[in-house]
Amino acid sequence: MTTEPAQLAEQGKRAFADKKYEEAAELFKQAAEAFTTGRAGLMAAEMKNNLSVAMFQAGRPQAALDAALGTDEYFAGANDLKRQAMALGNQAAALEALRRPDEAIEKYERAADLFRDAGEGDMRAMVMKSAAVIKLKKGRITDSAFKMMGAIEAKDKPSIFDHVVRFFLRFIK
Repeated sequence: MTTEPAQLAEQGKRAFADKKYEEAAELFKQAAEAFTTGRAGLMAAEMKNNLSVAMFQAGRPQAALDAALGTDEYFAGANDLKRQAMALGNQAAALEALRRPDEAIEKYERAADLFRDAGEGDMRAMVMKSAAVIKLKKGRITDSAFKMMGAIEAKDKPSIFDHVVRFFLRFIK
């Protein structure tokens, strides 16, 4: 038996149509609880992300990571791409501060993909630049240059400086 609220509601409607009122009532009750829990879960995830940012700003990256871990899954379940990407970005920033660059790059890149899908070009550019900087520090010059170019191209309104940087990045091979 499923616990997805929408599916429970549909099952309840079918049971009601089949005049199985007790079964329908139970399914509707479960659907109502699941919907309520889902909204509460999203609010809890939002608050954990806020906590993560506050801990990061307070210089406590491990606490920031602990607060943000798993919150992206709540937003994924709600199909909220922007907040899912933001949660991954929070995790990535904490991982970067904890000197776990490979994990940070992975999270930044997942966040960039989600920001792209959500139509958030400037936010995508920001996390792509963060990934590029880590790669540059690790000596992955070419990969970093491509990421930086992608970050600039993802911006809704690139600055003159962005255009100059993009011009010079074309020469790195």
